[in-house]
Amino acid sequence: MSKAIVTGHRNPDTDSITSAIAYAYFKQQRGADAIAVRLGEINKETEYALTQFNTEAPVLASDDVVEGREEVILVDHNEFQQSIENIERFKITEVIDHHRIANFETMDPLYYRAEPVGCTATILLKIFKEHQIEIPKNIAGLMLSAIISDSLLFKSPTCTDEDIDAAEELAQLADVDAQEYGLNMLKAGADLSEKTVNELVTLDAKEFEVGVHRLEIAQVNTVDVKDVLKQKAAIEERLDVIVQEKGLKIFLFVITDILNNDSTILASGTDLDKVERAFETKLDDNCALLKGVVSRKKQIAPVLMKEFS
Repeated sequence: MSKAIVTGHRNPDTDSITSAIAYAYFKQQRGADAIAVRLGEINKETEYALTQFNTEAPVLASDDVVEGREEVILVDHNEFQQSIENIERFKITEVIDHHRIANFETMDPLYYRAEPVGCTATILLKIFKEHQIEIPKNIAGLMLSAIISDSLLFKSPTCTDEDIDAAEELAQLADVDAQEYGLNMLKAGADLSEKTVNELVTLDAKEFEVGVHRLEIAQVNTVDVKDVLKQKAAIEERLDVIVQEKGLKIFLFVITDILNNDSTILASGTDLDKVERAFETKLDDNCALLKGVVSRKKQIAPVLMKEFS
């Protein structure tokens, strides 16, 4: 029997971690030798969900952990620069995702399922039901947590009716009130008080390639944007270093206010004029408020990438 790892993207968020756990469980119920792994540290929001549903975090991917495992299943991502290091050493057998498809190629056919919904967990619920596999209470709670996280408690423009229906079903299975639990979870994740500057800008950062251009967008959620911006000078200094080290055109640090559903951006790089054109705004000391913008996937990455295409 082949051995597989199930992993989400680097700098994992709640969907990435919990989808790896849920899909590894699904594969195990189908008789596969599959384990969930993670490609980074657990954030506070995810830690809250794991604690509430009494579930251990996936092990950190290391040479010892992945040794002897020839296959990899990707959840919540497909772009190689966001995935496990040296991904070419694995055979990619499955992808379950809800993002754009880019920089992806395999030698062999595979099971690929991508749907335009707000969260990977919404797709996973369908898969469990299609195969008539019962979802345990803790797994249901983690999947619900993923939908709440990705949809900002159903307020993000990425949230679909399917996500809302899935969340309602999972909340019943998990025996929790989605609104009450979800707000507590988001608030737990919005506590950035103990984060270093480097942790802030790498906590949930993703790289994007547009032709020869490389962009990076990091996003943090908070209930107090001003508190984060108290470290603006130090954050800018760190962004500048990362831009130089990685050869980025732009590093965009996005601070999302989960109470008012707005985002403040802090930009670093050589093409700041393209940031202004993308968001139809003017940067004031490399900073701007984007009203009504909360989604990196739908409202930030696509419009910025368009300026570099």
